[in-house]
Amino acid sequence: MNYEPNLGLLFDVDGPLASPVSRTIAIPSIVTDLVRLAKAGVPIAFITGRSHAFIRDEVVAPLLQNGLTEAFSSGNVRMFGVFEKGAAWSTIGPKGLGEVTVDESVALPANTVDAVRELVASTFSDTMFFDETKVAMISVEQRMDVAHADYVAQQGPFNEAVFKLVTEHGLGIRFGDRVSVAADGSVPFRIDPTIISTDVESILLDKDRGAERALEYFAGLGALPRRWRSVGDSRGDYLMADHLHAAGYDVAHVDVRPSDGVLTRDYPIVIEGDLIHDFAGAAFLSHWVKELDLVS
Repeated sequence: MNYEPNLGLLFDVDGPLASPVSRTIAIPSIVTDLVRLAKAGVPIAFITGRSHAFIRDEVVAPLLQNGLTEAFSSGNVRMFGVFEKGAAWSTIGPKGLGEVTVDESVALPANTVDAVRELVASTFSDTMFFDETKVAMISVEQRMDVAHADYVAQQGPFNEAVFKLVTEHGLGIRFGDRVSVAADGSVPFRIDPTIISTDVESILLDKDRGAERALEYFAGLGALPRRWRSVGDSRGDYLMADHLHAAGYDVAHVDVRPSDGVLTRDYPIVIEGDLIHDFAGAAFLSHWVKELDLVS
């Protein structure tokens, strides 16, 4: 294998790559540039709260259809997926996702999952849906046919209802500054709202955990580059760069939604001008394709 570019990439998916409106990769250059970078030997990991099924269908499938399968013949491609913020992971090869490994120790109890599913169906189904593809965490997402303002109006009441429900199930849970402690004194779960969903997840899950797992996989395939870039649209995505920085790598983080407030770090924070979300992600990828002279 011939890994030449001194660059590695860690991507959140929603925002930087997938449009928060269509929830698909809507900008064609994102697909072609990812394939170019992968073929050149740039290790690429998708570190996401999304399920393996979403990444398989909405990210990996378009890549395979646009040259990734053939790119693997170069022997340089290193690609990995970490799903549900570290609760599941898989290799990515010329036929797509490999076997998905699930960390059952961070999963919510089945009866709590069923109760949240019923809560959505009975009270909130006019604006949101229960994501049946998740294997360890709970995600309830804005319906595609609903205006974002209508979803936001119901997200707050839903979050309150979920906090009450999980508490009644005897599970310790955190929601912002509020904490409900289990009988054994533990608080193993949290509620994490995003712009299009609410996640109920283990406190052990986060983007730094995903970054660590991706680097371990890449290191098993060959020498790691010293220069890394992480790309995300939320404050939690900075944790990918935090892990890289703490491990001694040359890292910068690309924030594609700076309106949420750019965090202060001891490494560079990159903003793509006035571009946000997948437009910023596309510009970032285009820059590195040109920087590495990969334009055909």
